[in-house]
Amino acid sequence: MLKRGVYAASLSVLNKDLTLNVEATISHAENLIKNGLHGCFFFGSTGMSQLISKNEKMELISKISTHKQRKHFYLGTGCNSLNENIELIKYASEFNFNTILLMPSAYYVGNSDEGVFEFYKKIILACPKIKIVIYNFQKLSGYIFSIDAITKLVKSFPKNIIGVKDATNDLFRPLLTRKKMQNDFCYLSGEDGTALAYLAQGGHGCISVTANVAPKLCSEMHSAWQEKNISKAQEINLKLSSLHDALFVESSPGPVKYAASLLGLCKQDTRLPLSKINDHTMKLVKSCLQDLQLL
Repeated sequence: MLKRGVYAASLSVLNKDLTLNVEATISHAENLIKNGLHGCFFFGSTGMSQLISKNEKMELISKISTHKQRKHFYLGTGCNSLNENIELIKYASEFNFNTILLMPSAYYVGNSDEGVFEFYKKIILACPKIKIVIYNFQKLSGYIFSIDAITKLVKSFPKNIIGVKDATNDLFRPLLTRKKMQNDFCYLSGEDGTALAYLAQGGHGCISVTANVAPKLCSEMHSAWQEKNISKAQEINLKLSSLHDALFVESSPGPVKYAASLLGLCKQDTRLPLSKINDHTMKLVKSCLQDLQLL
């Protein structure tokens, strides 16, 4: 069950031929958990979910089903097709992976609240065991959940809609949403740069990109906050701020994969249409890692 904490938006590690290296992808996530994270989400946007095939995702799901850290592993779908979402979720459910990070299908910018509601409804009716973390990321999906849209989903399916990954960078949203919903809904930030401020607004944690390369610092910041050591949390947040910024100078996951490559965690390869980051960004990312004494 999802709880308060810091989770990685985990990287997808590729082979030389750019196929998914399932074992290395799992090993990377395992290492992050050993370094203090509460869990990892595979196949979010940082994991290039839209660029990873359904068969590759299924292979990873079957592998992690017997892993000793399986209770810390969570899944996104990254599918635009409603039927493919349902098929992948049903497959994951066979292995008792029922907590799913789910984004509305990306279709230009024309998605309506009604259409998105029906999209989630169809999935829930087809997969009644599912526990959905809504992925609210307008830059990728072309749709932003209003607070009313989230509230309607939660009230309609209280056992299935359990949380949100909020990548809106709007720090008023958790307060306004909590005002309308008095339940155990889980509020997770999807923006590293405002993750600490999100906690101050009533959030419960973060699904982090930066945690792929600085897991201990991200975990320590969250722990300091929970222990009410505000000054320590602010100090770590300030240390991490330049790295947070550098990892989004270009399209993610390009910068964080380059950072991971410098740390020997994986190669910087991505799949088209993503490409290698430019030299300026490389220097910036390397400098941030050096400043944090990670490199």
